[in-house]
Amino acid sequence: AFLAKKREYDHESSVVCLSSEYRGLVKHTGGCHCGAVRFEVWAAPDLHVFNCNCSICTKKQNRHFIVPASRFKLLKGADNLRTYTFNTHRAQHTFCKTCGVQSFYTPRSNPDGYGIAPHCLDDGTVRTITTEDINGKEWEKAVKEHKTIRDMSKP
Repeated sequence: AFLAKKREYDHESSVVCLSSEYRGLVKHTGGCHCGAVRFEVWAAPDLHVFNCNCSICTKKQNRHFIVPASRFKLLKGADNLRTYTFNTHRAQHTFCKTCGVQSFYTPRSNPDGYGIAPHCLDDGTVRTITTEDINGKEWEKAVKEHKTIRDMSKP
């Protein structure tokens, strides 16, 4: 959908600015360890990453930033993805069946978007990473009290 939008190129910073929703964003690419799963995502060069302490994020050391589904595109590997769910089954923990890496998933907090693992992005497009701890052990309370998390998956 975003390919049909008007593109404006800023050659100085190699940032591709797309009209309206995509202005100021860069195209990050990434994937799993073995390369079977590859994706692209439009996000800021300065990432706001969540460090969650819920049971699964703690075990996996999952850190992620959230984007709207419209800014994510799976380039290859749909047939290589497997999904794990538990508890409410709202979060879709997708991972590569070959190497086991979760490079992105559908978070419970934002089922209309994706949580992207910044450590699975290719080099060259991330300028800074700001990490915010979130108390996933008290998930309902943390998400209710958070001022912006629910809006992060909105275009």
